[in-house]
Amino acid sequence: MARNSFRGSKYKADANHDADFGCTLKELRSLMELRGPEGLQRIQECYGDVQGLCSRLKSSPTEGLSGHSDDIARRKEEFGKNFIPPKKPKTFLQLVWEALQDVTLIILEVAAIISLGLSFYRPPDAERENCGKAAGGVEDEGEAEAGWIEGAAILLSVVCVVLVTAFNDWSKEKQFRGLQSRIEQEQKFTVVRGGQIIQIPVTELVVGDIAQVKYGDLLPADGVLIQGNDLKIDESSLTGESDHVRKALDKDPMLLSGTHVMEGSGRMLVTAVGINSQTGIIFTLLGAGEDEGDNEDEKEEKERKKREKEEKKKEKEQDGGVDTEPLSSEDGIDGDVKKKSSLPKKEKSVLQGKLTKLAVQIGKAGLFMSAITVIILIVLFLMDTFWIQGLPWIKDCTPVYIQFFVKFFIIGVTVLVVAVPEGLPLAVTISLAYSVKKMMKDNNLVRHLDACETMGNATAICSDKTGTLTMNRMTVVHAYVGDRHYRKVPEPDLIPGKIMDLLVTGISVNSAYTTKIMPPEREGGLPRQVGNKTECALLGFSLDLRKDYQIIRSEYPEEKFFKVYTFNSVRKSMSTVLKNYDGSYRMYSKGASEILLKKCCKILTASGEPKYFKPRDRDDLMKMVIEPMASEGLRTICLAYRDFPVSEGEPDWENEGDILTGLTCICIVGIEDPVRPEVPDAIRKCQRAGITVRMVTGDNINTARAIATKCGIIHPGDDFLCLEGKEFNRRIRNELGEIEQERIDRIWPKLRVLARSSPTDKHTLVKGIIDSTVVEQRQVVAVTGDGTNDGPALKKADVGFAMGIAGTDVAKEASDIILTDDNFSSIVKAVMWGRNVYDSISKFLQFQLTVNVVAVIVAFTGACITQDSPLKAVQMLWVNLIMDTFASLALATEPPTESLLLRKPYGRNKPLISRTMMKNILGHAIYQLTIIFTLLFAGEQIFDIDSGRNAPLHAPPSEHYTIVFNTFVMMQLFNEINARKIHGERNVFDGIFNNLIFCSIVFGTFIIQIVIVQFGGKPFSCVGLSIDQWLWCVFLGFGCLLWGQLITTIPTSRLKFLKTAGHGTQKEEIPEEELEEMEDLDEIDHAEMELRRGQVLWCRGLQRIQTQIRVVNAFRDTMSPYEGLETPESRSSIHNFMSHPEFRIEDSEPAIPLIDETDPEEEAPIKRNAAPPPPLPPVVSSPNQNNNATDRRSFHCHKDIIKTAIPQPPGSPLHSLETSL
Repeated sequence: MARNSFRGSKYKADANHDADFGCTLKELRSLMELRGPEGLQRIQECYGDVQGLCSRLKSSPTEGLSGHSDDIARRKEEFGKNFIPPKKPKTFLQLVWEALQDVTLIILEVAAIISLGLSFYRPPDAERENCGKAAGGVEDEGEAEAGWIEGAAILLSVVCVVLVTAFNDWSKEKQFRGLQSRIEQEQKFTVVRGGQIIQIPVTELVVGDIAQVKYGDLLPADGVLIQGNDLKIDESSLTGESDHVRKALDKDPMLLSGTHVMEGSGRMLVTAVGINSQTGIIFTLLGAGEDEGDNEDEKEEKERKKREKEEKKKEKEQDGGVDTEPLSSEDGIDGDVKKKSSLPKKEKSVLQGKLTKLAVQIGKAGLFMSAITVIILIVLFLMDTFWIQGLPWIKDCTPVYIQFFVKFFIIGVTVLVVAVPEGLPLAVTISLAYSVKKMMKDNNLVRHLDACETMGNATAICSDKTGTLTMNRMTVVHAYVGDRHYRKVPEPDLIPGKIMDLLVTGISVNSAYTTKIMPPEREGGLPRQVGNKTECALLGFSLDLRKDYQIIRSEYPEEKFFKVYTFNSVRKSMSTVLKNYDGSYRMYSKGASEILLKKCCKILTASGEPKYFKPRDRDDLMKMVIEPMASEGLRTICLAYRDFPVSEGEPDWENEGDILTGLTCICIVGIEDPVRPEVPDAIRKCQRAGITVRMVTGDNINTARAIATKCGIIHPGDDFLCLEGKEFNRRIRNELGEIEQERIDRIWPKLRVLARSSPTDKHTLVKGIIDSTVVEQRQVVAVTGDGTNDGPALKKADVGFAMGIAGTDVAKEASDIILTDDNFSSIVKAVMWGRNVYDSISKFLQFQLTVNVVAVIVAFTGACITQDSPLKAVQMLWVNLIMDTFASLALATEPPTESLLLRKPYGRNKPLISRTMMKNILGHAIYQLTIIFTLLFAGEQIFDIDSGRNAPLHAPPSEHYTIVFNTFVMMQLFNEINARKIHGERNVFDGIFNNLIFCSIVFGTFIIQIVIVQFGGKPFSCVGLSIDQWLWCVFLGFGCLLWGQLITTIPTSRLKFLKTAGHGTQKEEIPEEELEEMEDLDEIDHAEMELRRGQVLWCRGLQRIQTQIRVVNAFRDTMSPYEGLETPESRSSIHNFMSHPEFRIEDSEPAIPLIDETDPEEEAPIKRNAAPPPPLPPVVSSPNQNNNATDRRSFHCHKDIIKTAIPQPPGSPLHSLETSL
């Protein structure tokens, strides 16, 4: 330590000298670009060995850095920080600009500007009378002056809508970045500083740090290995090679950032951080990730592609410098786009798909209605003015007429604005963002927004046992030592000294040195367990035997280990080999008892002497000791050792089978991991909600069954399956050893516990359940996992949950949601929130569509009958604001209730708008339309006021139309309360005060409505109303609630004629070709699909013609003038043709699209042409014939043109076809 502090002070003295470090940033960067042997060679040439590199970087392999703040700061200054700057977020103005791109808003702006321009034009008064009835009758100058107000008001409301949208986007972006930074901050890494092993945030790593790497880590920086045990790294994220790379000091010591440790452990010297590490270099090439804001996934994806490019580039350079043009960033991104197709596509979430499709359908309907409205208005006006009144078209009147047309156009646009549910995307965003924020409080850190909503549809959960269902606080409670079975930890004096030494040394040495037991955080608490919990239990056992493991560890530091066989899912054991002074070796092993006992041939007796251990003894031990322990839910671990005397010579350490036999059993311990107290209740809730919980664990089957019974996953007497991995595999594979879906289908519906399972079993099970079609509802599967090996299953699942505390970085990377408290009951909360999102959006839809239907019909009929929409443009925009923004805020933020868990999950195919909702929408629409039309056509008699119908162009607002508008808004407000329930519940006020946002929005809207009506005046086309008129409006609005009760009474089952709406586009519904075309896209965009159907057919037709011309050309080029003979060039060119990506012709099975829609199957041409096609020639070695076959198949359409397979000379019909095309 003294040396360290002295070194620290020396730094202070010459902190300003650059020559301090023995190597520059550039040197280190170029070193890290080398792989394997080249890297090793460079280290040996330049630095001697890794120790040399350490001393140049002023770091000690055992002590690490001193940890002085000045030293750390200087390293950060010299070599950079371990931080990759994210792309700048969009500014508020950019978001405003984006919001302005909305088509409907642009149309409105144009209309408003035209309206403004025309309102300033004053035609001479005299002729005004001659322009027809509608134009005359302007009361006074003041009113005419106010013509500009309508245009201005429309513009103002557009500004409001844009600002609200932009603000929502901005806060969403901000939340997302907050989430990102939270995920990043939580990442810690273990380093050695000042001789102490400490954990620091990843951003604090500096060059020269000595970092400890272990199984499951995602490396945060580049480095060189100093010491490693059986280290294997998955570098696929950099190289695309899926094989694990073995790292060793003498072969390949280079460790790269962004790669995953799959096995083993070790120490590395950090040599490059942040933007100078391999990941950082790739990011800078991407301009800190083009558009990385979209999704972390894309970022990682691009990163990976980029690394692959880098790799290939380097390989080429090493191969002899071919093709080494600089890699520009556009080039890289193009590459991404090309390669993306090989990745599985990220489907838009189920909900988004359904919504976008619905929104497009509603939008089309709205567009149709608004077009008809405008046409009818214009035709009626022209007929009225020029035919019924018989007026000629006077030149001076043209502006007046144009003003009318603009007014009609504005009415049409408002119908469209009301019809298009812009609030939908907003509602989804708000609902998801709100849920994600609240889920943080429920210990769910959501990494992908849509996972939250998918979780609501989950039908099955495959959960790990350790740490999720149990507390992951392991303690040894039973021990079998020296022929005695102790039901509690034995007193130290009961154990013979010889056994005690072997036991304690084995436990202390044969475990990761990062695992330790720390004093409790507060007085009277339990000691803290750090690291692997099973190892903690064993260390705790040695402390209970009053032996300090730390003394033994300091006697045998990790550097002295001769060899370590680390734990992995195949071995299910761990062994450490120590070399003794006399040259002999001793190996300590620990592992699953039934596996390790098979490798034991001796066992220590009460005297401490080994005696032979026969298979019969082993069976007795299993029956008498291991099974009773397991049936109490204990995990059994066997501790053993083996001596390798000098006389036997040097063992072959690579041959694991020989090393791990002939062991001597020291003892067997039973480790208890108590079930979390809240789990049985959570599992009951899941089962009630129609979700099946399955336990998938690596533990032995008796332990697993005992824990499953304690949790309530299985109940005594149920006929459910509990299988071991081996048995499961035997049942699902056929004679050839291939997995068959129908065999899985026979098992999974009853399977509840899968024990002794490997990660592949877990993945197989998840995939089998997701792909299964035996039950009528497709299964949506959630999976929990913590280990590196759970990655594939987490990725495959619909929702992957990773453990925040026990989870490895790899698992977190593959997951969708991170459980910050590793607790199963948090998953139940996620289910509640997911179902809530779905319901919130349905509530919003029910409300929105009622308003849409009513507003569109009112505007349409009103316009056709009275030539003026009863609801003015500005009023419509206000209604739109209530409907869209406010309602989405109010209805999307309903908190979830326990009652959500009382119904079965919705399947993937469940429509967004159920029959009950359709009944509510149409029922309320009927009520509202009746009231509004009554007011519109008989309102003046009822309230004894002037009629507002047939008012002239710039007439002042009328009381009549104000009452219509006010009643309309009141009905929406009360209907918003109705919309809170979508499953036909009676009490719509249930829990309304739990949602403050809802109450404040309804109340706020009411207040603003009063202000608009009483003081809105000309801009809102409103007149102040009297108290009794107000009461009538509110009463008619309140009628919605009473009417709602009436609708609820009608049984939905009777209304068979009602259709559901809002189904997602199923994969099956998409034609094959479109699926192929969509391969290149990142996401399947359902809205695009709806809109593109028409264009696609056109484009496809053209593309096919082009393709066929290309094929024809290719044939013409590749055939020699002498038919029968073949020139060498033709052969090479035809090879080029075959390697051309668009035509990969394998075994004469063409991938060339045909002109019609059928698949390129054998029968297609036969169906189309009466003449049967000539038989295809067999596949011969000559590529030409191969092509003729293709040619013949793809050109059946021109059977009269192509009589033979051989292209004609320029004068032929084929040539003319080509030129004509």
